[in-house]
Amino acid sequence: MSTRVRRPLAKAFAKYSMEAVVTEAELVTPTMRRIRLVADEPITFPYTPGQHVRVQINDPLSVYGILRPSETLRTYTIWEFRPQERALELRVHLYGGDGIGLRWGRDVRPGEPVTLWWPQGDFTLREAPYHLFIGEETASAAFGPMIRALGPAAWLYGVLESDSAEHDLPMPGPHRLRRVHRAGASAASSRTLLAAVAGLDLPRTVGAAYVAGEARTCQMVRDHLVKERGWPRTAIKVKPFWTPGKRGLH
Repeated sequence: MSTRVRRPLAKAFAKYSMEAVVTEAELVTPTMRRIRLVADEPITFPYTPGQHVRVQINDPLSVYGILRPSETLRTYTIWEFRPQERALELRVHLYGGDGIGLRWGRDVRPGEPVTLWWPQGDFTLREAPYHLFIGEETASAAFGPMIRALGPAAWLYGVLESDSAEHDLPMPGPHRLRRVHRAGASAASSRTLLAAVAGLDLPRTVGAAYVAGEARTCQMVRDHLVKERGWPRTAIKVKPFWTPGKRGLH
């Protein structure tokens, strides 16, 4: 965990961050961890479902952070936001690898302090006659709060992919999106997900699509919606969270 520094530059950035402590950390699927954080002070920052926070793993204003800025912050979507309880929850996907974000998500324990940088991002809901959600495990962590915000009366479609049924992240509310499973295949350039999207029976009118997850799979799905379904690109929000061999796509 980072060493807290007290100097003018740090104070200037303090308005964009807050201190919290981990109160709960547990698996919700074999590869998804639930982490609950409670802030030291009332939470006053603005938040829109779908946005993410940055967890400070190493101090970006330290000598180490200045020399290695890519090894300081990691991004996680807010799963649940409870400002009245000074609390928020994250869903952290435990992918294969050994990066600093993975180590934090896997190893952090209740009682540990955390510095959070305020929510960012525009992967959020828009007005539309219906909503289409497409993605794998990493996307599910972002879709949950968006679906919760839409409420039970919303008109929803979508496909959620995971490796197997035990890796399906439960979604809030009564909506039932289609579930498909890779059965050990790679989530990169996923033909399993693309085939499921191609099989969806969608309305003739265009809605709002939210496509997230592995970058090449996102591109394949967007191309399908544009070229095969006739959707305008402006109706499709794409959020590539990762792709093999690269870091920091958020």
